[in-house]
Amino acid sequence: MRRPKLLDTMRDYSWPLFRADALAGISVALVALPLCIAIAIASGSTPFVGLVTAITGGFVISLTSGSRVQIGGPTGAFIVVVYGVIQDHGMDGLIVATIMAGLILIVAGFFRAGRLIALIPEAVINGFTIGIAAIIAASQLADALGLSAGKVPADMIPKIEALWAARGSLSLAALAVTAVTIAAILLLRHWRPRWPVLVIAVGAASLAVLWLHLPVDTVSSRFGALPSGLPAPHWPQVTAARLIELLPSALTIAFLAGVESLLSAIVADRMFGGQHRPSAELLAQGYANVLTPLFGGLPVTGAIARTATNVRAGGRTPVAGMVHALVILFVLLVAGGLAGALALPALAAVLLVTAANMAEPEKWREHWSLPWDERLLLLLTLLLTVFADLTIAIGAGVALGLLLRWWKGKRAAAWTPRER
Repeated sequence: MRRPKLLDTMRDYSWPLFRADALAGISVALVALPLCIAIAIASGSTPFVGLVTAITGGFVISLTSGSRVQIGGPTGAFIVVVYGVIQDHGMDGLIVATIMAGLILIVAGFFRAGRLIALIPEAVINGFTIGIAAIIAASQLADALGLSAGKVPADMIPKIEALWAARGSLSLAALAVTAVTIAAILLLRHWRPRWPVLVIAVGAASLAVLWLHLPVDTVSSRFGALPSGLPAPHWPQVTAARLIELLPSALTIAFLAGVESLLSAIVADRMFGGQHRPSAELLAQGYANVLTPLFGGLPVTGAIARTATNVRAGGRTPVAGMVHALVILFVLLVAGGLAGALALPALAAVLLVTAANMAEPEKWREHWSLPWDERLLLLLTLLLTVFADLTIAIGAGVALGLLLRWWKGKRAAAWTPRER
């Protein structure tokens, strides 16, 4: 079924339900604000673009989603591909690739391709998730350590070489802000998990930078003041040659958006006993990824961490996600100047913690105890993600996974005793 969940939830909507959704939406917005800014910066874009993405993409996804509680926005999984597209084709190229990805997702949703997620081996998903986490962590080292490395290459080995060459510019002030922010996030999550931990940690670190006059970069010192409002829609230049050139990136964005949103919906279902609609979910991701780039935004998808925060905060209908987007819009309109004061090492700390959560080190022992073929698949996908290309990693991982599944099935059939 392709019907958005919002239409179902409106039948018996009530004031107590709206109050719960509104409170949950505000809570999620406080979590999303620093994350959206940090993800945009790490993607090679600007903080303003991250906020625009959360507002437009988050609202459209909640409006049309096949899940009752899905929260949409920019996510860490896109940092790798977005950074590469911006480096090679500019922001206009990213807009074209994202619109293409959105159209691919709409077609996939129309043909009910959401059920195909079952064909993707879990080892492939774990492998590229850990690989993306490693790339995100490496991308934050310059700001976390205050290194004057200039424009750092996108590829992992040249990136590490550039960071190592800049080691003499290490800033103890930036390192201290990063370390204190990470410690504050971890401690607050343990002691006060219901508080808006990221906002408190980043806000306190940024205030300390301001009061102590620490020599640390902030959002406004590097990117200037944030505009106070959404930009006007803009249609990019499109040519046949450009479409062909950007097709691999569009396919990667579509794959990531589809897989992450469906995984997020599955996780949410388990948390509150819901049942999402895969086809409607893919259509929602498609609509959002067609509309959001017209306002200059990044690719969007369902965000697992923010969706889980929404469920834990009491959100039970798509209204919570729409409130989350409107709260971020309110902050942009009224308090954009405060976002400009955020310290970049504190935002780098947010993404370092996010990368650690994505990698899930507590599950590495479990991964190592898997059968040899699944370990091989996970390791191959991880290495290709980090040292080659995300498109190659996904394609090779899925192809090898299906081949191994066929081979194991054939062996099992050969060993099955035949009836006389």
